[in-house]
Amino acid sequence: MIKHYKKRVSGYHQWEQKDHAEEYLIYPKNIGEFISIDELSLSKGELYTYLTNKAGKGKKGTLIASVKGTKSEDIINVIKKIPLSKRLMVKEISLDMANNMNLVAKECFPNAQIVTDRFHVVKLVLDALQHLRVEHRWQAIKKENEDIKECKKKGQKYIGEVFENGDSPKQLLARSRYIIAKKEKEWTKNQAIRAKILFKNYPDIEKAYKHTLTFRNIFEQKEKNQAKEQFNQWIIKTNNLNFNHFNTAANSVYNHLDTILNFFNNRNTNANAESFNSKLKLFRANLRGVVDVKFFLFRIENLFA
Repeated sequence: MIKHYKKRVSGYHQWEQKDHAEEYLIYPKNIGEFISIDELSLSKGELYTYLTNKAGKGKKGTLIASVKGTKSEDIINVIKKIPLSKRLMVKEISLDMANNMNLVAKECFPNAQIVTDRFHVVKLVLDALQHLRVEHRWQAIKKENEDIKECKKKGQKYIGEVFENGDSPKQLLARSRYIIAKKEKEWTKNQAIRAKILFKNYPDIEKAYKHTLTFRNIFEQKEKNQAKEQFNQWIIKTNNLNFNHFNTAANSVYNHLDTILNFFNNRNTNANAESFNSKLKLFRANLRGVVDVKFFLFRIENLFA
C-alpha cells in the first residue's frame, strides 16, 4: 500500500525539489516576521537544520527551509536563495546558544533581532545542577562498592545505609533527578519527602537547587533592565558559591546576555521549533524509522510546508 502511494498517488516522482531534497528544501513563501532555527537528528544521527515560522504553529506553512548538517556556510548558502526582500521582513529570530546559528542569523536576516531561547538557557543551568547530583551519586556508588569489598574481606554480611523513605543513597540521588528539575509547588507528596531527605543529607544540592530557582525566576520579570540587573547579580553570586559547573553556565550567560535579554522585548521562545521537532520525531517513530530519507522529506513538505 505504501509502495502504491509512493509510486502512483503521492506525486513524489513529479516533486520539484526531489533532486536536491536530501541536501536542502526551501519554501520562501512561508517566511514571516517571527521565526526560529534549530537542528534535529533525522536518521542514524544525521543532523538537519530547520528554519520555521512561528505563525505556522507546527502546521502547514511552518517549514521555511531544511538544510542537511549544521555547518553555518551551508545553511547560509541555502537561506540566501530566499530573496533579500523577504529576509528583510524578519523582525526576530529565536535560536539556541550555538555560535554557528548566531552567525547564520546575523548573515541572513540583517533586520532581525536575535533572541537566545529561554529554555536553552535555563536547561544549561539545570544541567549544572544535575552534574552536581550525578557527582554525588557516583561517590555514593563508589562508597557502597568499597564497603561491600571490606565486608567480604571480614566475612561479614553487608548492610547498606537506608534512609527513612526506603531509599539507599545511590537510589535517593538517582530518583531525585526529576524532583530538582521541577519547582517545589509541582512536587507530589512523595517527591516532597524525598526532596527533604535529599537536602538534609546533601546541603550543597539544596543550595544549588535554590540558586537555580533564582535564575529561573528572573525570566518572570516584566522589565528588561530589572532582568539585566538580576542576571548580573546571579553571575556574581555564582562566582562566590564556587560551584565549577555553575561557573561554566554563568560564563555562557554573561557572553550571551545581550541576546538573552532580547527575550523580554516580545517574550517569544523557541517552543514552536521544539514542538515542530517533536512532531517530526513522532512521525519518524510511527514509520519505525527513516528508510527512504528523500521520500520522508517529501512527506514532511506535505505536512508542514
